[in-house]
Amino acid sequence: MKTEKRWIAATIKEAAACKTRMPWERGLRRQAMIARRKANEAQPVRHRASA
Repeated sequence: MKTEKRWIAATIKEAAACKTRMPWERGLRRQAMIARRKANEAQPVRHRASA
C-alpha cells in the first residue's frame, strides 16, 4: 500500500488556494509583457564611436 505524505497534500492544497497572478499567465498582463519585449527588440542598439 502506498502512503501519501502529508506535506504533499498540504502543498497541493496551498497551491490551489494561491491567488497571486504571475506575469507569464495568460491575459492582459501577459500581452503587455510581450508588447514591451517586442518594443525593446525593435529599437536599434547604438554604439559609441571610439575616439
